[in-house]
Amino acid sequence: MTIPRQGRIRLVLSLLVILVSIISLMTGQMYIPPLTIIKIIASNFIPLTPDWSPTVESVIMNVRLPRLAAGLLVGAGLSISGASFQGLFRNPLVSPHILGVAAGAGFGAALGILMSDSLVVIQISAFLFGMISVAAAYLLSRVYHTSPVLMLVLAGIIVGSLFSALTSFLKYIADPMNRMPAIVFWLMGSLNNVTGKDLLYVGPVFAACITALLLIRWRINVLSMGEEDAKAMGVNTELTGAVIIVCATVITAAAVCISGIIGWIGLVIPHIGRLLVGPDHRYLLPVSLLVGAGYLVAVDTIARSIMVVEVPIGILTALIGAPFFAILLRKNRPGW
Repeated sequence: MTIPRQGRIRLVLSLLVILVSIISLMTGQMYIPPLTIIKIIASNFIPLTPDWSPTVESVIMNVRLPRLAAGLLVGAGLSISGASFQGLFRNPLVSPHILGVAAGAGFGAALGILMSDSLVVIQISAFLFGMISVAAAYLLSRVYHTSPVLMLVLAGIIVGSLFSALTSFLKYIADPMNRMPAIVFWLMGSLNNVTGKDLLYVGPVFAACITALLLIRWRINVLSMGEEDAKAMGVNTELTGAVIIVCATVITAAAVCISGIIGWIGLVIPHIGRLLVGPDHRYLLPVSLLVGAGYLVAVDTIARSIMVVEVPIGILTALIGAPFFAILLRKNRPGW
């Protein structure tokens, strides 16, 4: 039986994600052979006589494995959120940060860093303010009843600018020796502080929202045709749009609360997906998910390996994403 082209692409991408994940577990300041990694992970399920040091096991189980899982979740979540938003707003320049959720979550994280040394407080504050920013954008967009999509985007820009200004104010009043560097480093994005406990909290959130977007991905095709056409085909545009916005917002807020602000993934990765499988969201969302997951893990591996001091992920994603997006704009292919 011949596998369809989209199926072959997903299979190749899945294998690439597995390969990148293995390399990520092996690579770092300490090289660990793949056979040792397999033995360490298997020892948690079956009894094995350890022939590795406790330090190596701690590096794999407490540092690299949670970091790998977080990279897969955040990369997949931001990518599928960006693809969903671009279909909903019928604009290939839209990203998951368009409604101000990243700016709000960044302000919440900065406020948490300023008020407490607890990582849990910082993460909760980031998540709450991310949700508050989107709620504020939605309420502001309801002031006018014409062009609801356009008003929602404009309201998101307003709210995002407001929270960005508030974050700058917090950096201005923060202690320049301790608090301000911590705020700046958080805003640049990193998976350095992710723990297994964090994944227990945010993992189900990512899984539920990603699953919801995958289940309604065919409806995004209808929405991208226009609101009137979607209603004529029997799609509840308001409910579907609300589900997409809520899921994408929750994913973005959850990503910021564990990894800081990582830009360009939700904007660039869906374009790569369209180059591979076209604009049909039935195929675009799964492919974007796989590409985004593998891409962020690869970037994170580079970030913690190229220098003795870890490079923030947000810097690398911008350095890679901006030139790539410029190439896409130069090609200017119509019919996205």
